[in-house]
Amino acid sequence: MSQKVGGGKPQRYVQPSLLMALKAGPSYGYQLIQTIADYGFMRDEAPPGMIYRHLRQMDEEGLVSSSWDAEGDGPAKRVYSVTAEGLEILEAWILHMERQRDRLDAFIRRYRES
Repeated sequence: MSQKVGGGKPQRYVQPSLLMALKAGPSYGYQLIQTIADYGFMRDEAPPGMIYRHLRQMDEEGLVSSSWDAEGDGPAKRVYSVTAEGLEILEAWILHMERQRDRLDAFIRRYRES
């Protein structure tokens, strides 16, 4: 298959992936990296630096909140939780994805019928 097919930028789905993962409950960066890999938008495991940049920006924008967890062994970990505003943004992403899916389905149907 041509390298030109399906090019897209999978990192555009990092934000909704993180919000979806946090919808299930609070988590920290490393867990989130592993969780969002299961969603299938990234070809490989997401680069940690990119994920932490997104989390920091989302924290600044009020989509997630974070706090330090110093419990247990090892260094303290920053734990992230989705906010009400983050859930609203996730809903907007879902609506966008549904519209995209509908357009793709219509395109495929048109191809198959011709």
